[in-house]
Amino acid sequence: MSLVRLDGVTCAYNGMPALLDVDLDVAPAAFTGIVGPSGSGKTTLLRVILGTVRPVAGAVRRDPSLRLGYVPQVETVNWNFPVTVAEAVLMSRTQGRRLPWPSRDERRQVDETLDLLGIGGLGRRHIRDLSGGQQQRVFLARALLREPQLLLLDEPTSGVDVRTRHEILHLLADLNGAGLAIVLTTHDLNGMAAHLPDLVCLNTEVTGRGAPHAVLTPEVLERTYGAPMDVLSHGGMPVVVDRHTVHQLHRGRTA
Repeated sequence: MSLVRLDGVTCAYNGMPALLDVDLDVAPAAFTGIVGPSGSGKTTLLRVILGTVRPVAGAVRRDPSLRLGYVPQVETVNWNFPVTVAEAVLMSRTQGRRLPWPSRDERRQVDETLDLLGIGGLGRRHIRDLSGGQQQRVFLARALLREPQLLLLDEPTSGVDVRTRHEILHLLADLNGAGLAIVLTTHDLNGMAAHLPDLVCLNTEVTGRGAPHAVLTPEVLERTYGAPMDVLSHGGMPVVVDRHTVHQLHRGRTA
């Protein structure tokens, strides 16, 4: 059983294709990363799964009872909006009582979700006073409050430091291990994508799909990014490097 299935999906903006004949199957246990250059259609693909973008061709089939959560890029958020962490999370409510007064159960659920994500003491802080990693967790909490079966994240490690990136990766892995299906986009081939069990390489069309060692290859990466890249191995993990950089290093060692 698939949570979402895309068959031959094509999307276009002003007559220009953003996605072309894309097939994608999202299983209940999925933990999938979508990689590709800027403008390759990664965010559009998430929005097709979410249902906010309709394809001009092809079909999107969702489990009728599917609950979705979405975490946008933190750069798109107005962090000066006058709201606390707890209030920002409560804005995602789709059932029960509405603002301005949350119920006791809703406040408890928010507290439990913030605790789960390691930001339990920040409920009364203004969202602009948080670090980049904490801001990312706030929007993750918003999505989790909806109790989704499938979580979609757009560049969840953009703009964060190495330590925060690892913390987010491990947190997502724990959520996936608890049964949550996850699909995310990322530019970070080595710090993020190489550690995911399933990758989709995208440049308007799907150029490769599989485990990192199967798709992070020079051939697939050149089809995806339009530039020659080399792949090294470090600790059994693929490491993607620009071919020009490798040649420069090689010249330096032989000089």
